Amino acid sequence: MKKHTLTFVFTFILFNFSCLTACDSNNNKEVIADTEDICDEYELQDQDYPCLTNLPVEALSDEEESGILFMREEEKLARDVYLYFYELYPLPVFTNISKSEQRHTDAIKNLIDRYELKDPVAEDIPGVFIDKKLQSLYDELIKSGSVDRVSALKAGALIEETDILDLEELSKSVDNQDITMVYKNLLRGSHNHLKAFVNVLKINGVEYEPLLLSKEKFDSIVL
Repeated sequence: MKKHTLTFVFTFILFNFSCLTACDSNNNKEVIADTEDICDEYELQDQDYPCLTNLPVEALSDEEESGILFMREEEKLARDVYLYFYELYPLPVFTNISKSEQRHTDAIKNLIDRYELKDPVAEDIPGVFIDKKLQSLYDELIKSGSVDRVSALKAGALIEETDILDLEELSKSVDNQDITMVYKNLLRGSHNHLKAFVNVLKINGVEYEPLLLSKEKFDSIVL
């Protein structure tokens, strides 16, 4: 994700997310509804990794390299946030999707190993990031999502909106077949994660309004 895009996301959290929390009368309700299978999805499983070996190791552009390293930490951010929220609010959606995000960051690690890049998550410390803007984003998400369960679920939806936009933007500068394959699968997962959070909110009487995606694109994903 480009620097200005991340700043845009961070600004949304600071000024809009707090407003949504304050203005939504449903936020005072205790969220108790969730389902075990609500985030059932197609994922990039271990059996997909050998497919990378069938694809060429092509020259890596600067944009492709920086994108891989960034997505390694961004997928870790999602995992770390969901694990933190699960400790606060033990909803299956958080633990289920955190496991999926672990697979996502592992998929990026495969690309890092394949292209012999320096792994920014060599020391996998929860809540700690090399990218300073991702660190600030994590801290603010934890703060905003710790207000109540609805706020945490909305934070999850916002993370997935961010992932979708980032993957789409990064894909524009990718022509390597293996990176394209991984990003395509991660994007499919992010679509399903967004649907999961929106559905959990909906069954608890809360209608999620997208903060980053256009209403048209959001509806095409969740409806």
